[in-house]
Amino acid sequence: MAVSPEAAEPPNPVDPVGDAGSGARGGLGSAGGDVILAYGGLVWDRDASGRTVVAAVHRPRYDDWSFPKGKAERAEEPSSTARREVEEETGLACSLGLALGEQAYLTAAGPKVVGYWAMQPLARRPRPADDEVDAVVWWTLDEARRKLTYPQDRQLLERFAALHPARRDTGGSPPPGA
Repeated sequence: MAVSPEAAEPPNPVDPVGDAGSGARGGLGSAGGDVILAYGGLVWDRDASGRTVVAAVHRPRYDDWSFPKGKAERAEEPSSTARREVEEETGLACSLGLALGEQAYLTAAGPKVVGYWAMQPLARRPRPADDEVDAVVWWTLDEARRKLTYPQDRQLLERFAALHPARRDTGGSPPPGA
């Protein structure tokens, strides 16, 4: 299997999870120069036992486990990019929740900034595996801490756990297949 330069080395965090609205970029929606802008979601739900679970995707190109995200299209609003990319990668149409901040890191293509929101599924459709994402899984917070590939994704998970009402682990609806 050919390994791209981005896959060969984990992202180099510049500001692993900054506060939304802070820094030189002016929040989730702006950046200057040749920065790659991307947006995504930390999708959460409840399992049959009422525990908080989060969706992660496996990207065969990089052989990693991460949260769904993708590049913004020209003139696309950040929140629209996040919703579109999450749905494309997971098959889940989601509501937008709390802004969770940004990850900034270097890739082989240049600096990249990814803004994230907490999201909850509204509708589900089957999503066949492809060369971009070949698996979508639901993990408890503890499983995600152990299995996510990149440290900045684990930091994002901790931010979510600290800020989001899901940290209480009560009630809610089960995710698909639960």
